[in-house]
Amino acid sequence: MEYSTAARFHDSIIQFKTYDDYLDSKVTPMDVFYLKSRELARELVEHGHKGTVLSREEFEEKKAAAQAAEATKSNTLFNRSRPMTLASAGKELKDNFLKALAEREEANRSGKMTSVIFIRDHNTLGQEVSGYIDYAHRLKTQDFEPYFSGKKRLMPGRSDLCYYNWKTQVSTSNSSPNFEVIYDDPNGLLFKNKRDKKILNVDPLSGPGEDSNRTFLQSDLYIHVVIYDHNIRTV
Repeated sequence: MEYSTAARFHDSIIQFKTYDDYLDSKVTPMDVFYLKSRELARELVEHGHKGTVLSREEFEEKKAAAQAAEATKSNTLFNRSRPMTLASAGKELKDNFLKALAEREEANRSGKMTSVIFIRDHNTLGQEVSGYIDYAHRLKTQDFEPYFSGKKRLMPGRSDLCYYNWKTQVSTSNSSPNFEVIYDDPNGLLFKNKRDKKILNVDPLSGPGEDSNRTFLQSDLYIHVVIYDHNIRTV
């Protein structure tokens, strides 16, 4: 990839500790020889006698911006090199559902896979609810340690991909960063992956779709649990 002009400019600014160093880079030995003064040579450069140069204020402003960009780049590289912290790490998991979530946690956090979780169970009010959860999105927006440690139960909500309360008949659907909800298709409810545009079919009588698979789980925690895994191909 071609090195950008902006990147080259940032590198050239960062190499100068002070504005005087920047001016000195444009002063030649011949200038000092004839003028008999480096300070005078700097003044001539600063006033534009040797072409367009940054003012002292412009230099300080652009140097600060370049340093900030460099710091952001360093932080990004540092974060990429850090080992991924998994909420399921070190947990003694006995239920099949939690074990399945733990097996998929790293792949969903890294983007190799996007899983959709279907749960049907009773909420805290005793009402039967069901819904589809974008696991990768939930991992980014919630702390899953309480779920893996058994302090909380993972349940579908109104902000998830789909939610239905069987008592109140409240129904919601929301697209997520990973999936678009298609609820008016003749084939039934579908989820379109936003990265590769492939369709995930949750109809139990149909195949789940290309690069996808369906896993039915027996769980002691929920009435009904299914996980749909969509694998993202990398070219």
